[in-house]
Amino acid sequence: MSIATLARPEIQALQAYEAAEQVDDTVRLNANESPIVSAVDHFRRPLNRYPEVRPQKLQHALAARFYCSPDQLLVTRGSSEAIDLLVRTFCRAGEDSVVTTSPSFSMYRHYAEIQGANFIAVATQASENFAIDIDAVLATCDESTRLIFICSPNNPTGTTLPRDELEKLLQRRGDKSAVVVDEAYVEFADVPSVVELLDEYPNLLVLRTLSKALGFAGARCGAVIGPPAVIQLLSAVQAPYALATPVVECVEDALQDEQLALAERAVARIIEERKRLMREISAFDFVKKIWPSDANFFLIEVGDAAKVLQRCQEHRVLLRHFGGDLANCIRITVGSVDDNNQLLEALESLRGSKPCL
Repeated sequence: MSIATLARPEIQALQAYEAAEQVDDTVRLNANESPIVSAVDHFRRPLNRYPEVRPQKLQHALAARFYCSPDQLLVTRGSSEAIDLLVRTFCRAGEDSVVTTSPSFSMYRHYAEIQGANFIAVATQASENFAIDIDAVLATCDESTRLIFICSPNNPTGTTLPRDELEKLLQRRGDKSAVVVDEAYVEFADVPSVVELLDEYPNLLVLRTLSKALGFAGARCGAVIGPPAVIQLLSAVQAPYALATPVVECVEDALQDEQLALAERAVARIIEERKRLMREISAFDFVKKIWPSDANFFLIEVGDAAKVLQRCQEHRVLLRHFGGDLANCIRITVGSVDDNNQLLEALESLRGSKPCL
Protein backbone atom coordinates (compact mmCIF):
# COMPACT_ATOMS: atom_id res chain seq x y z
CA MET A 1 0.00 0.00 0.00
CA SER A 2 1.27 3.50 -0.84
CA ILE A 3 1.82 5.92 2.03
CA ALA A 4 -0.19 8.38 -0.08
CA THR A 5 -3.24 6.67 1.43
CA LEU A 6 -2.14 7.96 4.86
CA ALA A 7 -2.82 11.53 3.72
CA ARG A 8 -5.87 13.38 4.94
CA PRO A 9 -8.94 12.23 2.91
CA GLU A 10 -9.69 15.79 1.78
CA ILE A 11 -6.12 16.15 0.50
CA GLN A 12 -6.37 12.88 -1.41
CA ALA A 13 -9.50 14.29 -3.09
CA LEU A 14 -8.00 17.75 -3.68
CA GLN A 15 -7.67 18.98 -7.25
CA ALA A 16 -4.51 20.95 -8.03
CA TYR A 17 -4.96 24.60 -8.98
CA GLU A 18 -5.33 25.10 -12.72
CA ALA A 19 -3.29 28.12 -13.75
CA ALA A 20 -3.60 30.06 -16.99
CA GLU A 21 -1.87 28.32 -19.86
CA GLN A 22 1.73 29.41 -20.50
CA VAL A 23 3.06 29.00 -24.05
CA ASP A 24 6.25 30.63 -25.37
CA ASP A 25 6.05 32.98 -28.36
CA THR A 26 2.38 33.74 -27.88
CA VAL A 27 0.40 36.86 -26.98
CA ARG A 28 -0.63 36.17 -23.40
CA LEU A 29 -3.93 37.82 -22.57
CA ASN A 30 -5.20 35.02 -20.34
CA ALA A 31 -3.63 35.72 -16.93
CA ASN A 32 -4.33 39.42 -16.18
CA GLU A 33 -0.61 40.16 -16.38
CA SER A 34 0.73 43.64 -17.05
CA PRO A 35 2.25 44.44 -20.46
CA ILE A 36 4.73 46.78 -18.77
CA VAL A 37 8.33 45.58 -18.42
CA SER A 38 10.15 47.33 -15.60
CA ALA A 39 13.44 49.14 -16.19
CA VAL A 40 14.94 47.11 -13.31
CA ASP A 41 13.96 43.80 -14.94
CA HIS A 42 17.25 42.18 -15.93
CA PHE A 43 16.19 38.54 -15.76
CA ARG A 44 15.99 35.94 -18.52
CA ARG A 45 12.26 35.62 -17.92
CA PRO A 46 10.36 38.93 -17.73
CA LEU A 47 9.02 39.84 -14.30
CA ASN A 48 5.73 41.13 -15.68
CA ARG A 49 4.84 37.49 -16.35
CA TYR A 50 4.00 34.90 -13.74
CA PRO A 51 6.68 32.25 -13.26
CA GLU A 52 5.90 28.62 -14.04
CA VAL A 53 3.45 27.05 -11.62
CA ARG A 54 6.18 24.47 -11.01
CA PRO A 55 9.65 25.35 -12.41
CA GLN A 56 10.38 22.43 -14.72
CA LYS A 57 13.99 23.22 -15.64
CA LEU A 58 14.87 23.74 -11.98
CA GLN A 59 13.03 20.57 -10.98
CA HIS A 60 15.11 18.55 -13.45
CA ALA A 61 18.34 20.23 -12.34
CA LEU A 62 17.65 19.46 -8.68
CA ALA A 63 16.69 15.89 -9.52
CA ALA A 64 20.06 15.49 -11.22
CA ARG A 65 21.79 17.07 -8.23
CA PHE A 66 20.06 14.76 -5.73
CA TYR A 67 20.12 11.59 -7.86
CA CYS A 68 16.40 11.00 -8.22
CA SER A 69 13.88 11.21 -11.04
CA PRO A 70 12.02 14.51 -11.60
CA ASP A 71 8.65 12.98 -10.71
CA GLN A 72 10.09 12.07 -7.29
CA LEU A 73 10.89 15.70 -6.42
CA LEU A 74 8.98 18.85 -5.54
CA VAL A 75 10.87 22.15 -5.41
CA THR A 76 10.05 24.01 -2.20
CA ARG A 77 10.87 27.31 -0.52
CA GLY A 78 13.60 25.83 1.60
CA SER A 79 13.12 22.54 3.41
CA SER A 80 11.00 24.39 5.99
CA GLU A 81 8.15 24.70 3.49
CA ALA A 82 8.48 20.98 2.78
CA ILE A 83 7.97 20.24 6.49
CA ASP A 84 4.86 22.45 6.52
CA LEU A 85 3.46 20.76 3.40
CA LEU A 86 4.03 17.30 4.84
CA VAL A 87 2.32 18.05 8.13
CA ARG A 88 -0.65 19.74 6.45
CA THR A 89 -0.98 16.90 3.96
CA PHE A 90 -0.76 13.96 6.36
CA CYS A 91 -2.05 15.15 9.73
CA ARG A 92 -5.66 15.70 10.83
CA ALA A 93 -5.97 18.19 13.67
CA GLY A 94 -6.48 16.50 17.03
CA GLU A 95 -6.18 12.99 15.56
CA ASP A 96 -2.82 12.30 13.94
CA SER A 97 0.63 12.58 15.45
CA VAL A 98 4.16 13.60 14.51
CA VAL A 99 7.10 11.80 16.15
CA THR A 100 10.69 13.01 16.22
CA THR A 101 13.66 13.10 18.59
CA SER A 102 14.81 15.71 21.06
CA PRO A 103 16.76 17.91 20.85
CA SER A 104 16.17 18.46 17.16
CA PHE A 105 15.03 21.05 14.61
CA SER A 106 12.27 23.08 16.25
CA MET A 107 10.25 23.57 13.05
CA TYR A 108 8.88 20.01 13.28
CA ARG A 109 7.10 20.99 16.49
CA HIS A 110 6.17 24.42 15.11
CA TYR A 111 4.31 23.11 12.07
CA ALA A 112 2.71 20.26 14.03
CA GLU A 113 1.29 22.78 16.50
CA ILE A 114 0.00 25.02 13.71
CA GLN A 115 -1.80 22.04 12.19
CA GLY A 116 -3.13 20.86 15.55
CA ALA A 117 -1.34 17.52 15.26
CA ASN A 118 -0.11 15.73 18.35
CA PHE A 119 3.63 16.15 18.74
CA ILE A 120 5.82 13.56 20.47
CA ALA A 121 9.57 13.94 20.98
CA VAL A 122 11.75 11.00 22.01
CA ALA A 123 14.63 12.24 24.17
CA THR A 124 18.24 11.50 23.32
CA GLN A 125 20.97 11.62 25.94
CA ALA A 126 24.00 13.89 26.02
CA SER A 127 25.93 11.13 27.79
CA GLU A 128 25.40 8.93 24.71
CA ASN A 129 26.38 11.65 22.22
CA PHE A 130 22.67 12.18 21.46
CA ALA A 131 22.47 8.86 19.59
CA ILE A 132 18.94 8.06 18.45
CA ASP A 133 17.41 4.97 20.05
CA ILE A 134 15.27 3.58 17.24
CA ASP A 135 13.64 1.06 19.58
CA ALA A 136 12.46 3.97 21.73
CA VAL A 137 11.14 5.78 18.64
CA LEU A 138 9.29 2.65 17.55
CA ALA A 139 7.83 2.16 21.03
CA THR A 140 6.43 5.69 20.87
CA CYS A 141 4.63 5.15 17.56
CA ASP A 142 1.02 3.97 17.36
CA GLU A 143 -1.77 3.89 14.81
CA SER A 144 -2.02 7.71 14.85
CA THR A 145 1.64 8.22 13.86
CA ARG A 146 1.59 9.65 10.35
CA LEU A 147 5.04 11.28 10.18
CA ILE A 148 8.38 10.44 11.78
CA PHE A 149 11.01 13.16 11.32
CA ILE A 150 14.66 12.15 11.58
CA CYS A 151 17.15 14.99 11.18
CA SER A 152 20.44 13.42 10.09
CA PRO A 153 22.89 14.98 10.68
CA ASN A 154 20.81 16.35 13.49
CA ASN A 155 20.44 20.02 14.35
CA PRO A 156 21.66 21.06 16.92
CA THR A 157 23.70 18.00 17.96
CA GLY A 158 25.46 17.10 14.68
CA THR A 159 24.58 13.41 15.13
CA THR A 160 24.08 11.12 12.11
CA LEU A 161 21.73 8.14 12.29
CA PRO A 162 23.47 4.93 11.12
CA ARG A 163 22.01 3.50 7.91
CA ASP A 164 21.08 0.15 9.47
CA GLU A 165 19.10 1.89 12.20
CA LEU A 166 17.18 3.94 9.64
CA GLU A 167 16.37 0.81 7.66
CA LYS A 168 15.14 -0.84 10.84
CA LEU A 169 12.73 2.07 11.36
CA LEU A 170 11.57 1.97 7.73
CA GLN A 171 10.99 -1.78 7.83
CA ARG A 172 9.15 -1.79 11.15
CA ARG A 173 6.81 1.10 10.32
CA GLY A 174 6.16 -0.07 6.75
CA ASP A 175 3.01 1.51 5.34
CA LYS A 176 1.87 2.74 8.76
CA SER A 177 4.01 5.95 8.77
CA ALA A 178 5.99 8.15 6.44
CA VAL A 179 9.60 8.38 7.61
CA VAL A 180 11.05 11.80 6.71
CA VAL A 181 14.84 12.12 6.75
CA ASP A 182 15.97 15.75 6.86
CA GLU A 183 19.37 15.89 5.17
CA ALA A 184 20.00 19.63 5.36
CA TYR A 185 23.60 19.00 6.46
CA VAL A 186 24.43 15.74 4.72
CA GLU A 187 27.11 17.29 2.49
CA PHE A 188 29.23 17.88 5.60
CA ALA A 189 29.05 14.22 6.67
CA ASP A 190 31.10 11.31 5.40
CA VAL A 191 28.00 9.34 4.44
CA PRO A 192 25.93 9.11 1.24
CA SER A 193 22.40 10.47 0.98
CA VAL A 194 19.62 8.04 1.85
CA VAL A 195 17.91 9.04 -1.41
CA GLU A 196 19.42 5.84 -2.81
CA LEU A 197 16.99 3.90 -0.59
CA LEU A 198 13.85 5.37 -2.17
CA ASP A 199 13.17 2.47 -4.52
CA GLU A 200 13.57 -0.03 -1.69
CA TYR A 201 11.43 1.76 0.90
CA PRO A 202 8.19 3.35 -0.37
CA ASN A 203 7.59 4.95 3.06
CA LEU A 204 10.77 7.07 2.83
CA LEU A 205 10.78 10.80 2.15
CA VAL A 206 13.93 12.94 2.04
CA LEU A 207 14.37 16.68 2.55
CA ARG A 208 17.23 18.54 0.90
CA THR A 209 18.20 22.20 0.85
CA LEU A 210 20.54 24.59 -0.93
CA SER A 211 20.90 26.78 2.17
CA LYS A 212 23.94 25.10 3.70
CA ALA A 213 26.41 23.44 1.32
CA LEU A 214 25.62 25.75 -1.60
CA GLY A 215 25.41 28.87 0.55
CA PHE A 216 21.99 29.90 -0.78
CA ALA A 217 20.01 30.41 2.44
CA GLY A 218 18.69 33.74 1.14
CA ALA A 219 17.27 32.14 -2.00
CA ARG A 220 14.96 29.86 0.04
CA CYS A 221 15.13 26.81 -2.18
CA GLY A 222 14.98 23.16 -1.24
CA ALA A 223 13.21 19.97 -2.16
CA VAL A 224 11.18 17.09 -0.84
CA ILE A 225 11.91 13.75 -2.51
CA GLY A 226 9.75 10.66 -2.37
CA PRO A 227 7.21 8.45 -4.15
CA PRO A 228 5.57 10.22 -7.13
CA ALA A 229 2.09 9.71 -5.69
CA VAL A 230 3.09 11.61 -2.54
CA ILE A 231 4.85 14.33 -4.54
CA GLN A 232 1.63 14.87 -6.50
CA LEU A 233 -0.32 15.36 -3.28
CA LEU A 234 2.22 17.82 -1.90
CA SER A 235 2.21 19.73 -5.20
CA ALA A 236 -1.57 20.09 -5.00
CA VAL A 237 -1.23 21.61 -1.52
CA GLN A 238 1.66 23.93 -2.37
CA ALA A 239 0.73 27.43 -3.54
CA PRO A 240 0.95 28.04 -7.30
CA TYR A 241 3.91 30.09 -8.52
CA ALA A 242 5.69 29.26 -5.26
CA LEU A 243 9.19 30.01 -6.58
CA ALA A 244 9.78 33.59 -7.74
CA THR A 245 11.52 34.19 -11.08
CA PRO A 246 14.68 35.75 -9.54
CA VAL A 247 15.06 32.77 -7.23
CA VAL A 248 14.55 30.24 -10.02
CA GLU A 249 17.15 31.84 -12.26
CA CYS A 250 19.61 32.35 -9.42
CA VAL A 251 19.40 28.69 -8.42
CA GLU A 252 19.60 27.48 -12.02
CA ASP A 253 22.90 29.33 -12.29
CA ALA A 254 24.12 27.93 -8.97
CA LEU A 255 23.53 24.38 -10.21
CA GLN A 256 25.93 24.70 -13.14
CA ASP A 257 28.89 22.32 -12.96
CA GLU A 258 31.50 25.01 -12.30
CA GLN A 259 29.47 26.48 -9.45
CA LEU A 260 28.88 23.07 -7.91
CA ALA A 261 32.63 22.42 -8.04
CA LEU A 262 33.23 25.68 -6.16
CA ALA A 263 30.63 24.70 -3.58
CA GLU A 264 32.25 21.30 -3.10
CA ARG A 265 35.61 22.94 -2.39
CA ALA A 266 33.93 25.35 0.03
CA VAL A 267 32.40 22.42 1.92
CA ALA A 268 35.84 20.81 2.21
CA ARG A 269 37.24 24.04 3.68
CA ILE A 270 34.38 24.26 6.18
CA ILE A 271 35.03 20.69 7.30
CA GLU A 272 38.72 21.50 7.85
CA GLU A 273 37.76 24.65 9.76
CA ARG A 274 35.34 22.62 11.86
CA LYS A 275 38.18 20.33 12.87
CA ARG A 276 40.44 23.29 13.67
CA LEU A 277 37.81 25.10 15.72
CA MET A 278 36.88 22.01 17.70
CA ARG A 279 40.55 21.29 18.42
CA GLU A 280 41.35 24.83 19.55
CA ILE A 281 38.16 25.35 21.55
CA SER A 282 38.73 22.08 23.40
CA ALA A 283 41.84 23.65 24.96
CA PHE A 284 39.86 26.31 26.87
CA ASP A 285 39.47 25.47 30.53
CA PHE A 286 35.82 26.56 30.68
CA VAL A 287 34.75 24.14 27.91
CA LYS A 288 33.49 20.93 29.50
CA LYS A 289 32.63 18.95 26.39
CA ILE A 290 32.53 19.13 22.60
CA TRP A 291 30.29 16.63 20.88
CA PRO A 292 31.29 15.04 17.54
CA SER A 293 29.62 16.65 14.54
CA ASP A 294 28.85 15.75 10.93
CA ALA A 295 27.47 19.22 10.13
CA ASN A 296 28.70 22.78 9.56
CA PHE A 297 28.32 23.42 13.29
CA PHE A 298 29.09 21.71 16.57
CA LEU A 299 27.72 21.74 20.11
CA ILE A 300 29.75 22.54 23.20
CA GLU A 301 29.02 22.49 26.91
CA VAL A 302 30.45 25.20 29.17
CA GLY A 303 30.18 26.01 32.85
CA ASP A 304 28.32 29.29 32.33
CA ALA A 305 26.67 29.72 28.93
CA ALA A 306 25.40 33.23 29.69
CA LYS A 307 28.95 34.43 30.44
CA VAL A 308 30.33 32.97 27.22
CA LEU A 309 27.49 34.38 25.11
CA GLN A 310 27.88 37.82 26.66
CA ARG A 311 31.63 37.94 26.07
CA CYS A 312 31.20 36.81 22.47
CA GLN A 313 28.57 39.48 21.88
CA GLU A 314 30.99 42.07 23.23
CA HIS A 315 33.36 40.90 20.48
CA ARG A 316 30.50 41.11 17.94
CA VAL A 317 30.18 37.35 17.59
CA LEU A 318 26.76 35.71 17.82
CA LEU A 319 26.33 32.09 18.93
CA ARG A 320 23.17 30.02 19.48
CA HIS A 321 21.81 29.07 22.89
CA PHE A 322 18.73 26.83 23.25
CA GLY A 323 18.17 26.47 26.99
CA GLY A 324 16.06 23.66 28.45
CA ASP A 325 17.93 20.36 28.45
CA LEU A 326 20.80 22.19 26.70
CA ALA A 327 20.99 24.93 29.35
CA ASN A 328 24.78 25.25 29.35
CA CYS A 329 25.27 24.18 25.76
CA ILE A 330 26.08 26.46 22.83
CA ARG A 331 25.88 25.71 19.13
CA ILE A 332 28.71 27.19 17.08
CA THR A 333 28.42 27.57 13.31
CA VAL A 334 31.67 27.20 11.39
CA GLY A 335 32.29 30.47 9.56
CA SER A 336 35.12 31.82 7.46
CA VAL A 337 38.71 31.70 8.73
CA ASP A 338 38.45 35.34 9.80
CA ASP A 339 35.07 34.77 11.49
CA ASN A 340 36.41 31.77 13.36
CA ASN A 341 39.54 33.65 14.46
CA GLN A 342 37.37 36.43 15.84
CA LEU A 343 35.44 33.83 17.84
CA LEU A 344 38.67 32.34 19.17
CA GLU A 345 39.85 35.80 20.25
CA ALA A 346 36.59 36.30 22.16
CA LEU A 347 36.95 32.93 23.86
CA GLU A 348 40.62 33.56 24.59
CA SER A 349 39.58 36.58 26.67
CA LEU A 350 37.67 34.18 28.93
CA ARG A 351 40.60 31.87 29.57
CA GLY A 352 40.95 31.33 33.30
CA SER A 353 37.81 33.35 34.04
CA LYS A 354 36.38 31.86 37.25
CA PRO A 355 32.66 32.54 36.55
CA CYS A 356 32.89 30.06 33.66
CA LEU A 357 34.42 27.27 35.70
